[in-house]
Amino acid sequence: MRCAAEYLAETYQQNLFRAALSITHNVQDAEDAVQNTYLKYLKTNTEFESEEHLRAWLFRTVSNQAKDTLRTFWHRNRTSLEDWMNDLEFETPEDRSLAEAVLNLPWKYSSVIHLYYYEDYSVKEIASILSVSESAVKHRLQKGRAALKTELEKENTEELIHE
Repeated sequence: MRCAAEYLAETYQQNLFRAALSITHNVQDAEDAVQNTYLKYLKTNTEFESEEHLRAWLFRTVSNQAKDTLRTFWHRNRTSLEDWMNDLEFETPEDRSLAEAVLNLPWKYSSVIHLYYYEDYSVKEIASILSVSESAVKHRLQKGRAALKTELEKENTEELIHE
């Protein structure tokens, strides 16, 4: 099964971008990872068994592209997420706080949380996408949840003090 690049961009662009952003914490790097993922798709001769197989391949590839970005010299010279976050609209202030807290986690936690909660992947699927064991995914989810809880409780305490 092969799909047109336009279909992939229309269907997966935002989800792939958010997955890459959860790893890179940088808008431009995430955009580059998505673009490189599409280029790899166009160059590969792989026949995908189903749309789910293609979707998993796309997320695995964008994750690898984003992690490769973290290893580069230019990664050290990245810009802040603050400008990008100011351009997004959220339904509630709590949604914004949660998104910021997830993006501020180390990539190994933010990536699994994003794939699990926002993309509805199972632990087994995330393990395959990120090329780690299922126990590593479970551990990262546990640590990520704990870090999120701590961060959100800290924010709530600070808000109460300022009121």
